[in-house]
Amino acid sequence: MRRADVTAPLAIIDIGSNSIRLVIYESLSRAPAQLFNEKVLCGLGRAVVTTGRLAEDAVDKALKALGRFRRLCEASRVETIHVLATAAARDAANGPDFIAEAERILGRKIELLSGRREAQLSAYGILSGFHHADGVVGDLGGGSLELVDVIGNTVAQGITTKLGGLALQDITGGSLKKAVRVIRDALADAAPLDALRGRTFYAVGGTWRALASLHMAQKAYPLHVMHGYTIPARDAAEFSKIVERADPDMLESIDSVSEARRPLLGYGALLLDEIIRRGRPNSIVLSAQGVREGLLYELLGEQERRIDPLLAGASELNRLMSRHPDHATDLIAWTSRLAASLHLDETEDERRQRAAACLLSDLAWRTHPDYRGEQSLGLIAHASLTGVDHPGRAFIALAVFFRHEGLSLDDASSRMRELVTPRMLNRARILGGMLRVAYLLSAAMPGTLARTPVVGSGDRLVLSLPDDLDALANDRLMGRLRQLARIVGRDPAVVTVPAAAKGQAANGAAS
Repeated sequence: MRRADVTAPLAIIDIGSNSIRLVIYESLSRAPAQLFNEKVLCGLGRAVVTTGRLAEDAVDKALKALGRFRRLCEASRVETIHVLATAAARDAANGPDFIAEAERILGRKIELLSGRREAQLSAYGILSGFHHADGVVGDLGGGSLELVDVIGNTVAQGITTKLGGLALQDITGGSLKKAVRVIRDALADAAPLDALRGRTFYAVGGTWRALASLHMAQKAYPLHVMHGYTIPARDAAEFSKIVERADPDMLESIDSVSEARRPLLGYGALLLDEIIRRGRPNSIVLSAQGVREGLLYELLGEQERRIDPLLAGASELNRLMSRHPDHATDLIAWTSRLAASLHLDETEDERRQRAAACLLSDLAWRTHPDYRGEQSLGLIAHASLTGVDHPGRAFIALAVFFRHEGLSLDDASSRMRELVTPRMLNRARILGGMLRVAYLLSAAMPGTLARTPVVGSGDRLVLSLPDDLDALANDRLMGRLRQLARIVGRDPAVVTVPAAAKGQAANGAAS
């Protein structure tokens, strides 16, 4: 496959055993944005194990969907289309005939993925969507389950099993009781699970996302974002047993799961339960990214792959929605210096999250002032960001909320606060207070913050103003400086310095 034009829209058509999906991406980037996403549940792999063939009605439905997808790509001016096919087309006797007809309809070659190739792309999808991934990826489709170990940027050689939801339904004649033994036997020698103890299991695939959606509903979880949703392994095992025993249509909030997906929930629950029993992970983390995003990641250059996915996504939103994108660069440097002078002792993740909050701090400027905090909270909490867990996402959203609404905890969203620790909430208030001061100094434009540092110096919080900018110090600015000083336990102070000596004076104040 040739590398796509990085500035043009591109599409991926994924022909799976249960569904066929078209995703059109804005461009090839480290944080690809979706322009269009459509799925058709065709059930190509519905009876492949017992009949050895793709069902005629499923083939007809799939080919009609592919014809529609081609027209949608043409309407979207997409020239680069990658088409992937997985287990059902790979295993069926009439798979080659189906692929040939699909290629004729689409006017493009289809890459028929081997099991190991599918595992590799699933792992790349996890590398694309998580910062410093460490665990085992499990990609559950209709016809197969792929397992592969990932750590850092390293992907081990994965394995494939015929444990897809449709395949299990076919093999066992719809019996969950029979499926228990089939699953246990198939995973007994699954090497990736030998290294899973105490690490993360990354769950990829629609059936596991459906299970997670039910789990969210059961917990009344405050953030309905699937990517990064984390379930402690013990909780996941207990919930899986509930799903295994229940009639799917009687489960609470089952309306959130499509009727075609419901019969597969029990098999997904059995698989997850056995993986937890066999591998002993510490947590299950849901991924909205898999083979398709893995292919995009593979198409990137080595240098682009190393870009932080959270900061890449936040930078793109900053470019599209802020008053001046370069202002965020000033904010990051300004808050970095202030945080260091206050000895906040940030971890790597906390530094990343602070930088992301700076990049996202001006998204709601076009909104009515009374609603900017609420609008920012919603935009950031629900944005298609990757490389950040749910507590980190909530921290960023709350910091920007405080930047607009003030530092009172009474006004902060109680639902978002449920996701963060007391330390994170305190840091979000401090960062919100920093941003409130910075925006009054800079008017959201670059060039001023480097000349107007605020630093902790002994028991004081000192704003240094060059004499040509001393008119910036009005009552409103001083009120915000006092607010910030109070929550960091310092006394506010403003010093005016000669413009030519501002660097030396600021350094002296920080020492």
